[in-house]
Amino acid sequence: MEPFRTIHSRVVVIPVNDIDTDQIIPARFLKVTDKKGLGANLFADWRYLPDGKPNPDFILNQPQSQGAQVLLAGDNFGCGSSREHAPWALTGFGFRAVISTSFADIFRNNSLKNGLLPVLVDVQTHQKLVDMFTEIPDAHLTIDLEKSELVMPDDSRVNFPIDAFSKNCLLNGTDELGYLLGMEAQISSYEKLNFSG
Repeated sequence: MEPFRTIHSRVVVIPVNDIDTDQIIPARFLKVTDKKGLGANLFADWRYLPDGKPNPDFILNQPQSQGAQVLLAGDNFGCGSSREHAPWALTGFGFRAVISTSFADIFRNNSLKNGLLPVLVDVQTHQKLVDMFTEIPDAHLTIDLEKSELVMPDDSRVNFPIDAFSKNCLLNGTDELGYLLGMEAQISSYEKLNFSG
């Protein structure tokens, strides 16, 4: 996993409430166990027309979305089934963070384990962001994970919550298993001290 420190990016705005994991990555794409290529199927039922051509009206198919690393979503993002493919598809497209007023717990946990930062903001901040990025689509937002801080285009700042363990893993580009493996020397020392016969 790539370490997450600070990103400065344009923002894709999809302010729809209750976007579930089947909308993020439809079930027909879940036959794979590899993350590779899932970004092409992100929001597939909205992104493509029935004939398979890109829907020109959908925001991910518009030029300003290319290279954007932040998704601004509506409330209750990632609800529905617990598929880990949802954060895989989001990161496969290039997103590093999703901003919402609430996340489904399982989606939030899966995201943190896969290098995708769920940024929780209050309703007023969310509306301010929607207004800003709707009015000026090319504006940029900064997310500073070390400070747990969003820096908006007008330079106003707001902090977001994240637990210390998840923050540490993201900053170091590791998951739970990688964290434990990094403690191998301490674990061995503890075992020798307490369990040697």
